[in-house]
Amino acid sequence: MSSPGFWQDTDNSTKVVRRLKGLRNIVEPWESAVKKYRELNDLAAILNAQDGELSRDLASNIDELSRDLEKLEFKTLLCEDSDSAGAILSINAGAGGTESCDWVGMLLRMYTRFAQARGYSVEVTDILYGEEAGVKSATLLIEGPYAYGYLRSERGVHRLVRISPFDANKRRHTSFASVDVIPEAKEDIDIKLEDKDLRIDVYRSKGAGGQSVNTTDSAVRITHIPTGIVAQCQNERSQHQNKETAFKILKARIYELERQKKEEALLKGYAGAKKKIEFGSQIRSYVMHPYNMVKDHRSDYETGDVDKVMNGGLDEFIEAYLRYNKSTP
Repeated sequence: MSSPGFWQDTDNSTKVVRRLKGLRNIVEPWESAVKKYRELNDLAAILNAQDGELSRDLASNIDELSRDLEKLEFKTLLCEDSDSAGAILSINAGAGGTESCDWVGMLLRMYTRFAQARGYSVEVTDILYGEEAGVKSATLLIEGPYAYGYLRSERGVHRLVRISPFDANKRRHTSFASVDVIPEAKEDIDIKLEDKDLRIDVYRSKGAGGQSVNTTDSAVRITHIPTGIVAQCQNERSQHQNKETAFKILKARIYELERQKKEEALLKGYAGAKKKIEFGSQIRSYVMHPYNMVKDHRSDYETGDVDKVMNGGLDEFIEAYLRYNKSTP
């Protein structure tokens, strides 16, 4: 970094700084833990039975170090090449009509709260509202360290069982929604998009119930003709900003498609998102009637605290899945 001309080559310097930051995030916590262990080990060696207060302080510090080590051990589960990247998360309604659209809206809130609690930035780049209520589909751009690593466990079909607020007879309904998660393409990844392969459409953004949220054609939809991949953004009032974000999402989806072709191992994990959005294909069930339970059908982790989960409390489910996934051949 101190070599002449290093900062003039912005592409290379950005790559090196990003890499250095990533290495520091791995190395520095381990060095801190090792230093703390040595200090506590030295303190334990000089303590005697009469040092009651110091013994309690030592025990407290050992517990704290143990928790730190558990967090560091968990980070070793985030070992895929793209785990450190941001995430592009899409939610789509499945079988269940208006009830499923409402379920998409609930999941949208859940993932937004999870991301915000971690200090991630969250941008709703595209949203299609239901005709009566809820959301038919939505795409979130979630940016922050290891956003994709955490959220890749959410890929698949999510099932809701509850008394429907849209049923006058108060009957129990089952709804489905699919979640797809891909990593945000890194800036240094070379993806060439030729003009002849793209179709760019502009249109007016729409809000809930069909009303316009913008008086100009600022929303942008970009179609990659060779693959049929579509990316769109209507979040910003500026057409230029929407186009920029749509290109970012398009590049990420094309890169993910190419990566899947080259790495057969990814196809097994990705298959969950391609199942039909209906009964029998779910990765997780959220039951609100006749009892409260959220259960992941892959790791078998479950909890009765549905409210915590719906407010973004997904950490235990994510950790359980990552540990299960690591132990599965």
